[in-house]
Amino acid sequence: MENLTLNISKTLGFVDQSAINTLLTKANESNAKLHHKTGKGNDFLGWINLPSSITTEEIADIEKTAAYLKSVSEVVVVIGIGGSYLGSKAVLEALSHSFSTLLPNQKNPHIVFAGQNIGEDYHYELLEMLKDKNYSIIVISKSGTTTEPAIAFRLLKKNLEEKIGKVAAQKRIVAITDASRGALKQLATQEGYKTYIITDDVGGRYSVLTPVGLLPIAVAGFDIKALLKGAVDMEKLTGEETPADKNPASVYAAVRNALYAKGKTTEILVNYNPKLHYIAEWWKQLYGESEGKEHKGIYPASVDFTSDLHSMGQYIQDGQRNIFETVISIAKPNHSLNVPEDKDNHDKLNFLAHKAIDEVNKMAEIGTMLAHVDGGVPNIKITLPKLNEYYLGQLMYFFEKACGISGYILDVNPFDQPGVEAYKNNMFALMGKPGFEEATKKILERID
Repeated sequence: MENLTLNISKTLGFVDQSAINTLLTKANESNAKLHHKTGKGNDFLGWINLPSSITTEEIADIEKTAAYLKSVSEVVVVIGIGGSYLGSKAVLEALSHSFSTLLPNQKNPHIVFAGQNIGEDYHYELLEMLKDKNYSIIVISKSGTTTEPAIAFRLLKKNLEEKIGKVAAQKRIVAITDASRGALKQLATQEGYKTYIITDDVGGRYSVLTPVGLLPIAVAGFDIKALLKGAVDMEKLTGEETPADKNPASVYAAVRNALYAKGKTTEILVNYNPKLHYIAEWWKQLYGESEGKEHKGIYPASVDFTSDLHSMGQYIQDGQRNIFETVISIAKPNHSLNVPEDKDNHDKLNFLAHKAIDEVNKMAEIGTMLAHVDGGVPNIKITLPKLNEYYLGQLMYFFEKACGISGYILDVNPFDQPGVEAYKNNMFALMGKPGFEEATKKILERID
């Protein structure tokens, strides 16, 4: 079985190999800190050996619950925010048929998401869509009090109980939450919901390979064993015993930090397959929330090429030179389709006739990379042999491991998110939450 590969050759005109080697030494030390739990945030490292530590019994239980939800549901609503939905959303978008909602006779439920925003129209329209559907709920929250998912769960729990009755609804709700604390855990115990645990040592953005991600992915009909196998193999490939220069996670972390030291403060994750759009959204949360601290960190952005070459391409080619790109390339598509010949050739494209669509896409990929490098934008390339569960498992563990290493190179705690609390506290004060009375007075004085 092939592995994900990393190519840094298009960065070497921008950073010296000696600078990368120095950072590879730091990457090696950082990887050791992750494995020995001696670095910052070491109480949130349960994800390190997660792929290899999940048992066959745990997988079987997740698959059993998924089978039940599939048997009673046309739609399954996954309630969560941040890491509680982005990982599963990313995998589902990458693996699903692009037009699955329009295909007849779907054997698996449609997965939709709630609690990732506070949009009133969004939630109204969600309830409107569910009116004539058999549906179930997967609610994900350690505390059960995070505003966005808590509001969504209130709405959907009430709606489902009114629709099918409280007893029946209890069988259609699965809670993924804390082992012993929190409002959702208390409610799940009281109501008798099927429950899965988010362990204290796994943060939300590192949770895709726990039931948080695995259950929705299994409900959608995808192979979670293959996903985990890919992650297990990447866990081995990026282990402590692997020399830093042979460890793709260490090399990626070292090179991106070498570029950062040269003033490349924005990293753009690029794909040439629209199915990878939400992989980029998941990646942005992982790196933005992990590294953006103490006024430090590479800003994570993303584009979908070739679409965005007709919008953002100009800026990337000729704008500020504080950017670098990391390209995710899929070596072989899952389907084949050739450009047809046209005898009139009005569009002047007969030179492409009989070529595979993917060949044209690959030429766009190579041509764009060379143009951007010539324009002062270094490029890192990550290649997946195919787009399937196994290689997505490799990719996601690779990014998680590299993120931990990179955060330690940057000398921040990659596993907390203190800045996220600022907006929450202001919102609570504005909404008049009990205990925030003094803050409410102060914040009202600041509003024009």
